[in-house]
Amino acid sequence: MKSISGPRWLPLVLAAAIALAGYFGPWVPHKAAGLVILGLDLAEYVKFLPPVASGQIPMRRELFYLPLLAGSVTASLLAGRRGLPGWSRVLLGLAAIPLALAMLPPAWSPQGLLAAEFRPQVIAMAVCLLLVLALPLTRRLPDRLALAIIAALALAAAVMPAWGFLAVRPAIVELYRRPLPLGWGFWAGAAGNLLLALFAVAEMLRSRTVSSWF
Repeated sequence: MKSISGPRWLPLVLAAAIALAGYFGPWVPHKAAGLVILGLDLAEYVKFLPPVASGQIPMRRELFYLPLLAGSVTASLLAGRRGLPGWSRVLLGLAAIPLALAMLPPAWSPQGLLAAEFRPQVIAMAVCLLLVLALPLTRRLPDRLALAIIAALALAAAVMPAWGFLAVRPAIVELYRRPLPLGWGFWAGAAGNLLLALFAVAEMLRSRTVSSWF
């Protein structure tokens, strides 16, 4: 089967860009800049919420790193696709690195990263960085396998952080003591990742149908 052409990869790149824009955008909007909560902030922010700290709301804060994991892995896998122009593959490979490093806690030290609290995100970050280093190997992955990985991670990144945020949102509203709309970052993050998963699955089905003709 021929490799998927550049234009057919473009919707995946655009959907991933929308999802990441949402993640770095406001999930809790507020007129005061200091009270705006970005998707990027939530993994650290939620652990200080009293219902989460007390165990009243069971929460794995690491699920808020899923958009970064999905974004970095998607960028790495797309960087290995021969159907994309060379310059875009270089940019995607480079983009995967800061997305992985964004999983570092705000205040960290080499010793602190060994703590059990940070182990899941450190492992996820290491996997993402290893994928970048392994580009000469991952570029040999079949398109369908790369698409399946992208679809699975994008779906998880769309559903799990949104579910976690909606679970803790009442506690945030209580702290702010005012009604809070869902920020555009929440909607863009969920929609972008859902589109990414949809485009990846659609491309898998299309390529399967095309290959069955030969």
